[in-house]
Amino acid sequence: MATLADELAADLDLLSDEEEQQASDIDEEQQALDDLNENKQANDTMEMEEEHSSVNKKLSEDNPNSVKKVAKLLYSKQMQDTLQKIDKYTEQNRTASDVVGPSEEDEEYKLVVLSNSMTAEIDGEVQIVHKFVRDHYAAKFPELETLVYNPIEYALTVKAIGNETDITKVDLRSILPSATVMVVTVTGTTTAGKELPEEEWKLTEEACDMILDLEAARKKIMTYVESRMTVIAPNLSKVVGTATAARLLTAAGGLTAFCKIPSCNVQVIGNNKKTNTGFSSAQVDRHAGYVLYSEPVLTAPSDLRKKLVKIVSAKAALAARIDASHQSPDGSAGRKMRDEIDAKIEKLQEAPSLKVVKALPVPDEGPKKRRAGKRVRRQKEAYAMTELRAARNRIAFGEAEEEVGYGDETEGLGMATKQYGKIRASVADQRNKIKGPKLKSFSNRVSGTATSGLASSLAFTPAQSMELIDPTAALEQAKEKKKEKYFGDGAFSLYPKP
Repeated sequence: MATLADELAADLDLLSDEEEQQASDIDEEQQALDDLNENKQANDTMEMEEEHSSVNKKLSEDNPNSVKKVAKLLYSKQMQDTLQKIDKYTEQNRTASDVVGPSEEDEEYKLVVLSNSMTAEIDGEVQIVHKFVRDHYAAKFPELETLVYNPIEYALTVKAIGNETDITKVDLRSILPSATVMVVTVTGTTTAGKELPEEEWKLTEEACDMILDLEAARKKIMTYVESRMTVIAPNLSKVVGTATAARLLTAAGGLTAFCKIPSCNVQVIGNNKKTNTGFSSAQVDRHAGYVLYSEPVLTAPSDLRKKLVKIVSAKAALAARIDASHQSPDGSAGRKMRDEIDAKIEKLQEAPSLKVVKALPVPDEGPKKRRAGKRVRRQKEAYAMTELRAARNRIAFGEAEEEVGYGDETEGLGMATKQYGKIRASVADQRNKIKGPKLKSFSNRVSGTATSGLASSLAFTPAQSMELIDPTAALEQAKEKKKEKYFGDGAFSLYPKP
């Protein structure tokens, strides 16, 4: 049986639980009220900021010197609608298998083409705003535009410096390289610029903010385009890269139109034929377009790029036709083509193979066949320039030339008659002489035939006309005469006088 003390303790426990519950309820209500107040304050702050920004925007638009009077792309309806659609399709995470039918009819493909063309407009708009900032900030720091050329870095530097007179207090290391920071700091301490008025600085700061907003929009668009090209043209993106693929399709007017272009014309898509007036066009490549700036070409050595442009253009045309027929949606065909291009680059970079040393041929020790012969030598001798012909072609100065008539024509003799007796006769080539069989002497033939072996022969003498003599006796007589004196009898005659 419970005592009175136990009952009192139980009542106290119940009261404590109820108090704790009430306290917790009060805390929750207070927390809810605090959250509500915070949300209300946040909403009020956002509304005030929106009102303030709208007021500032209206004031800036009303200001005739505002940058929004010359640059209207960032706040245009087309730009805002494009950015909203990009956010919408980015959340969907579509794949290549979701694209059905021609790619040109897909809504996202149209958005990709529009976004890619808008990046060029953003680049032009950035240049316009950059010129606006330079013109307005030149009064404060005129040398800055010659030190910082990049529009984005220039806008960040202007915002960091502002109207500060002592540039050494400004930290520019997060914006510019250390060497440029040193040059800007030294130049800023000696500049002749003056502090800008408040209104002028607000216009300059607004232009700098616009440059940064345009750059952010461009990065957003380029990131989206590169991510979506793997859905629209996965194989083409594998071959040339997403950025180059987007530029090629935009310039060609779509994937289907790009498929109709031959590979020899793909390499010149995006070629800028216009050059600035007064500048040299020696470095302008007439046969280079977007393909020259693709990933596989830029990674190769400079001496191989012209050859690789043709190879990559051919592979890009094949990859685009595969994408148009919705084959290989995972990009495996494009990956295979890219591997072939990389293998080709490695092959072109290999060192030439060593020359194989070949053995010398077996020497031909036999007589060599020579062209021509006696006929050619005789022809050369017939038309060779002799001393007689050379003298005939010469004429003595101031003296009449002797002539020889041949019918109705005459020919001059030149100096041939003046040098007669001094001209050497042409010597016949011994190789042209006819070498026939040796003939037997007339005495041997007569003795062998007419006399039937008798030691006699016929001889013609001036006195007896024809007589029969003994040839052996004449030879012996001649030998005896040779032994005589020089002026002996019979020294000048072979036969004795009768």
